[in-house]
Amino acid sequence: MRLKEEQIRGLAEKVYADLAADKLITPRGERGKVVSAIAGAISRNFAAEQQLERDAEKLLDETIAAMGRGGADIDRRRMLKMVKDKLAKERKFVL
Repeated sequence: MRLKEEQIRGLAEKVYADLAADKLITPRGERGKVVSAIAGAISRNFAAEQQLERDAEKLLDETIAAMGRGGADIDRRRMLKMVKDKLAKERKFVL
């Protein structure tokens, strides 16, 4: 998923507002800095997921190439999901 910077910022604002409203956090810093930190965490998570997706596609391509003709009969989308799930589990990444 690819979000624009303003969408990520809006999401971070919403997370901050909800956590503060439910008194789940007690911010010690300036609101803008806290929201920026949340936005940074969200951006890093999306970047890690994109890298995981690229790695899964590469691994699937290599596997299909190694299978030769047998690789033509597989459901690529289903296999990509399986490979991505396996990589996410190995990397302890929550999808």
